[in-house]
Amino acid sequence: MTTITLAAPDDFDGFRVAVRKLITAWVPPEAVTWRIEGEPGDLIGGGPPAGTGAEIRVPKAFPDLARRVICNSDRERFALLHSALLALQQRPKLLEDSADPLVRRLDMMAKAVGRDVHKMRAFVRFREAPDEAGERFAAWFEPEHHIVRYNSGFFTRRFTTMIFSILTPELCMHWDGDEVTYSPGAVKADAPGDDPLEATWKTYYASIFNPARLKIDAMTSEMPKKYWKNLPEATLIPDLIAGAAKRTRMMIAAGTIEGATGSMGQLRDEAARCKRCGLFGPATQTVFGEGPEDAALMFVGEQPGDQEDLAGRPFIGPAGQVFDAALAEAGIDRRTAYVTNAVKHFKFEPRGKRRIHSKPDAGEITACRWWLDAERASVKPKVIVALGATAARGITGKAVTISKERGRAILQPDGSELWITVHPSYLLRIEDPAVAAEERRKFVDDLRAAAARV
Repeated sequence: MTTITLAAPDDFDGFRVAVRKLITAWVPPEAVTWRIEGEPGDLIGGGPPAGTGAEIRVPKAFPDLARRVICNSDRERFALLHSALLALQQRPKLLEDSADPLVRRLDMMAKAVGRDVHKMRAFVRFREAPDEAGERFAAWFEPEHHIVRYNSGFFTRRFTTMIFSILTPELCMHWDGDEVTYSPGAVKADAPGDDPLEATWKTYYASIFNPARLKIDAMTSEMPKKYWKNLPEATLIPDLIAGAAKRTRMMIAAGTIEGATGSMGQLRDEAARCKRCGLFGPATQTVFGEGPEDAALMFVGEQPGDQEDLAGRPFIGPAGQVFDAALAEAGIDRRTAYVTNAVKHFKFEPRGKRRIHSKPDAGEITACRWWLDAERASVKPKVIVALGATAARGITGKAVTISKERGRAILQPDGSELWITVHPSYLLRIEDPAVAAEERRKFVDDLRAAAARV
């Protein structure tokens, strides 16, 4: 009997090295015992054979499938993957046979991991946990599968500028802004309790809760009750559900949709104290949106510039002047629109006495998306115009290619339309007069087309 010991439950690299030797030596799956270092098991059997070094044929889809299956908590995952690899040497197109019992089981295991990955991304809630080194955040989550390492890249990309830890019973992940480290599992008591941000988050959650769209079965399917204990907003759900019918009747009688519980003034005051990312430190102030609180048209830019940072108002610098002129040419009165930015603090690099604009990263955009969502929930625009890729990412939560999405309406979950165009600053950077004139014409056409949808 052959015993293979892996370093961790999700040790894909260790599995790959060992199974390659097993396959080239034609060792059958039933002759192998797989164990994790530190677990009790059969220590009498020999280690992996030397292998012959022969080439193993693997379809392109198999490595990704194997990475996800390895993360599954099923004890048979290693043996099943071993069996699949052995079969692939004789049947290279095995994975294309969805009716095959082995392929079907592996696919189900991979999908279970995918669902767990999604739940972790959706239901992790960070709380303040400051230490001697300064500001830090921590979250508690209980995954069903071994997904912490597999999911770490998502969280470091999304919260790049935030120092944080994600604690789970099996493995803890830590991000210091430069690298990820791991430590043994924790208990829930190690995670921090309520923090000052939770009251604001609960107010926001209650404000966007739409009783007219409530579907309890769908909600509990997407957000299972077992996760509620880790979600601060979950304490509000029973009362929100209980009052949904009454609120819906009130909305029907009024012929409108209930607005946010907090006023725009409240949001602006709360945003002025925002420290959700590191940009608040160097910036002069938060630059919140401005315009009618019931505007049908909303414009979202990237971030405030040098002049906006000093004045505390969006789009008043050079790009703002181009924007105002284009609005006028498109027949849009800026005073009737709500104008804001995806990121509320000015990010810059000092160059002598000058402050040079620096593009926000994905973590900063995500951190500020909370405020942009709150503005959208309060204003409820019919049409949103994203000025540039950063604005589009702030609205949709994902990277967007302007050339691919430009010139068409993209329906949003809240019923509004999203139109994507370039940022006015792009027009300032074009040196060729003819090209600049053509791009300006396209920009004005984009504004005119979006406004016509209101």
